[in-house]
Amino acid sequence: MVRLCVICNKERAIVKRPKTGQQVCKGCFYYVFETEIHNTIIDSKLFKKDEKVAIAASGGKDSTVLAHVMKLLNERYQYGLELFLLSIDEGITGYRDDSLETVKRNQQQYDLPLKIVSYSELYGWSMDQIVKEVGLKNNCTFCGVFRRQALDRGAVMLDVDHIITGHNADDIAETVLMNILRGDVGRLQRCTEICTTGDGCIRRSKPFKYTYEKEIVMYAYFKKLDYFSTECIYSPNSYRGHARTFLKDLEAIRPSAIIDIIHSGEAFEIKKEVKLPTQGVCKRCGYMSSNELCKACVLLEGLNRGLPK
Repeated sequence: MVRLCVICNKERAIVKRPKTGQQVCKGCFYYVFETEIHNTIIDSKLFKKDEKVAIAASGGKDSTVLAHVMKLLNERYQYGLELFLLSIDEGITGYRDDSLETVKRNQQQYDLPLKIVSYSELYGWSMDQIVKEVGLKNNCTFCGVFRRQALDRGAVMLDVDHIITGHNADDIAETVLMNILRGDVGRLQRCTEICTTGDGCIRRSKPFKYTYEKEIVMYAYFKKLDYFSTECIYSPNSYRGHARTFLKDLEAIRPSAIIDIIHSGEAFEIKKEVKLPTQGVCKRCGYMSSNELCKACVLLEGLNRGLPK
């Protein structure tokens, strides 16, 4: 028996939305996917007219769909944004060099200016060199810390007001779980915020905060978007990978688990008497930090001294 789309009740349903369980046609799936992101942007008041916005572009599914949807919504709803692509070259042979080729194609496809900033240029180290020094156990710590700061530095070079990233609902739920398992109360309070900022730090937002990863993949597939799908060769042992596996098991039992975890993180409150680290500025590089030296400078100092471990 042919099932009709539950929204238009005319076309044949070909997609079952992982987020809601609705069976919809391709056209209605596009519409609800894009409209939900638009509503998230409007409800959270993410942008101001004439704002310069850098899209963090890795060439993967999330950032490619983000670039496509942001360009579409910017034109459809007249946000008045000036969009740029900002990509970080971590220096991972056989992974990032290939994905950057996808980013360059995206730049042509979406007709957006592109800026590529490399770890070698900013820190004097590529991830290949770092992994040779530290091994495969803690390399993701170096990469994550350096990438966060590199995005801000690249944004300063582009003279933009705002960075948007492709972090989706699955990513945020994973981060909530990781911070609970680590007992990291400070980060647990901040990790579900759709927009973050700090002293000397450019505003950063997540338009995909409530968007399921599976729906992003389905959207990219049906739209035939050009993206790079290989996992990082250095990430199999990452702590996040274990949280991701656990979350997928939960989702298989209860599809709403992802949104439920995000809402739990949003409802999290800390007693007033609990003392949290205060955000200041790194005395060496000027980047925001709760200590005298930011994490990036501490890691870089260890590398340069030959004592990365």
